[in-house]
Amino acid sequence: MPDLLVSRSAEVTRGHEVEFYADDAALVVGFTCFIEAALKAGKGVIVASTESHRKTLLHRLEEHGVNVPAAIEQGRYLSLDVTEILSSFMANDLLDPARFLRVVGDLVAEAARATAGEQSRVAVCGECASVLWEQGKADAAIQLEQLLNQLARRYAMDILCGFSLSGFYRQEDKQVFQKICSKY
Repeated sequence: MPDLLVSRSAEVTRGHEVEFYADDAALVVGFTCFIEAALKAGKGVIVASTESHRKTLLHRLEEHGVNVPAAIEQGRYLSLDVTEILSSFMANDLLDPARFLRVVGDLVAEAARATAGEQSRVAVCGECASVLWEQGKADAAIQLEQLLNQLARRYAMDILCGFSLSGFYRQEDKQVFQKICSKY
């Protein structure tokens, strides 16, 4: 089980969770469990993570007997580079809400169609907000979490956002940490 300190949304029906991990290994374990359960349930999955995490996730999922190549071929597993996806909706270090909703909404719709149609549930996990936080863009990270909540009201989604606890070490980070947690 991941080294989990904070999480679990009170609104289970919405399906948006945040988990704070002590290290990369714990993040990979948490994401692996989330992705494996979603794929085995027939859901589409979208992963936005660093290259090293994507490779490790792929390896761990295959070790667990998940046929990732088949899910990729079916369009049920979309693995995205976190830096590339962020660049698709960030402008001048600010998050563009309209672009975010369009880009991510299109990805969710694509994954849903690959499973059985528009109303199919999609699982999304990633490190986008964590990367923004680590880049000193706390407001953009919080805004991203709020926009994910908007998408979750529009689409049938399960969302897992992973944060590295190493990014929350300064006293001034405490307030932002509490803001992020209050969104769940």
